[in-house]
Amino acid sequence: MANAYDVIIVGSGPGGYVTAIRASQLGLKTAIVEREHLGGICLNWGCIPTKALLRSAEIKHFADHAKDYGLTLEGKMTANVKDVVARSRGVSARLNGGVGFLMKKNKVDVIWGEAKLAGKGKIIVGKSTKKAMEPQHPAPKGTLGEGEYTAKHIILATGARPRALPGIEPDGKLIWTYFEAMVPAELPKKLLVMGSGAIGIEFASFYNSMGCDVTVVELMANIMPVEDPEISGIARKALEKQGMKIITEAKVTKVDKGANSVKASVETKDGKTQIIEADRLISAVGVQGNIEGLGLEALGIKTDRGCIVIDGYGKTNVDGVFAIGDVAGPPMLAHKAEHEGVICVEKIAGLPNVHPMEKNKIPGCTYCHPQVASVGLNETTAKAAGKEVRVGRYMFNANGKAIALGEDNGMIKTIFDKKTGELLGAHMVGAEVTELIQGFVIAMGLETTEEDLMHTIFPHPTLSEMMKESVLDAYGRALNA
Repeated sequence: MANAYDVIIVGSGPGGYVTAIRASQLGLKTAIVEREHLGGICLNWGCIPTKALLRSAEIKHFADHAKDYGLTLEGKMTANVKDVVARSRGVSARLNGGVGFLMKKNKVDVIWGEAKLAGKGKIIVGKSTKKAMEPQHPAPKGTLGEGEYTAKHIILATGARPRALPGIEPDGKLIWTYFEAMVPAELPKKLLVMGSGAIGIEFASFYNSMGCDVTVVELMANIMPVEDPEISGIARKALEKQGMKIITEAKVTKVDKGANSVKASVETKDGKTQIIEADRLISAVGVQGNIEGLGLEALGIKTDRGCIVIDGYGKTNVDGVFAIGDVAGPPMLAHKAEHEGVICVEKIAGLPNVHPMEKNKIPGCTYCHPQVASVGLNETTAKAAGKEVRVGRYMFNANGKAIALGEDNGMIKTIFDKKTGELLGAHMVGAEVTELIQGFVIAMGLETTEEDLMHTIFPHPTLSEMMKESVLDAYGRALNA
């Protein structure tokens, strides 16, 4: 049958399209269903375009501090937000076309529309009800459309969307989600960011670097609450030094809208309330899985707190139905979705030695200035787990390359099991740490001990030398501190 497949994947984000490619490589007849944009949120409205925006902000930051490098710029550096946004959208469009090419190259059929489970091994694809933020990219040549399709295995990779708080729902004009924050028609003079996770802090950093007066409100005691408290503390000081205002242990309880501004009531831990006026408010209080309209209830597929329940291989409680990525629960990260999808489809294909994903070895990155990156247990969680630990620290201001770059604010922190020498976690704040973290991810994956890392030769002069110095410091052997 023309509409019959071995695997149909619903959703073409990083998890979905990578899973489709791997399925095709394994000889499975594969199709992918997409309702809006190939590449999903990450490529079109998340990971990639935000990094393009942050790159523009980074260049402006260095231009504003040109004198620190012995350089003089004539005139004042100004930000043309229209051109900055256009560059970001262009980057997304380029990669969107690349996903279409990969589908064609790997002989994956693309079905354009909105899918719903319609019984065992069956989906119905109808017209998309999703209202696009911008004109949809044209469907790739040869794309299939509405109709009934069957598959032995259906993988749900429908992603997630911004979570809204009751009474503070985004309206697209005064209260933004990351969608609107990514394509501002003009820069707000004053901006309030509600939530200091990766999304909130990245946008706060972008707008602050672009010259906006930015205030961040965070419910927890530390910004970026999932990070090691010591690391987030260093990041906070750096962001505040750049002019950002940060209020922790506080919450926005009410927002009054004006014609072109908002007044937010912010309650602090002592019960006092202050009013913060801003031109715009970004709601960055997390995301929730896209589970609605998929037909989960009719098949009895279990969900928990807005996400689909799966085992270690992506399998739901219903035979033949799987889920991966954000819709299957945290951590809601593109690289987690990709790896989860590969595990899922390799298990479906019957490959030997397929292992469930170890979530404690998934790195997390925040691309503010300075950057933050981590993997594994932090000092607090390691001790809470009953571990006796050795902790190593190395500061950027003792590293020659960091000083030469003019980026000497930061730290690398490593956590080891005192008894076994196992690397339990690594935590970083500073220049390019989102690129450095993978070295520790590999080390953890290979079950590397402190002795292995101590005998690894790192190139000089590099930022990566600090990784080794942090390990040495955990054992009282630091050489350059």
